[in-house]
Amino acid sequence: MNCSVPSASVPQSIGTIEDRTIAIVSYLTIIGFIAAIVMHGSRKTILGSYHLRQSFGLMITCFAMIVVGMVLAFIPILGWLASVARWVALLVLWFCGLLAVTKGEQKRVLVLG
Repeated sequence: MNCSVPSASVPQSIGTIEDRTIAIVSYLTIIGFIAAIVMHGSRKTILGSYHLRQSFGLMITCFAMIVVGMVLAFIPILGWLASVARWVALLVLWFCGLLAVTKGEQKRVLVLG
């Protein structure tokens, strides 16, 4: 499963355990994102800052989906199916970002990257 958009301008790097820890924590809820920002403040890493930006984009998308979902929830069946499809798509994007972190890579998340 290839979860990234190929790009020559995005360098591939394998980070250390500390770099990966900051990046992984950034994908785990809003509290994890805030903790990753605090950890990143004391030790700046390229991998950590890249994945902080990626997870921030996913969070903004999540909040936008919540607002759109509130509007579409009033449309029977079609709105509900669209809501489920959006959440599944967000889960796949989140998983692709997390998978890139575990490999220590700087891959863009599909569509949002």
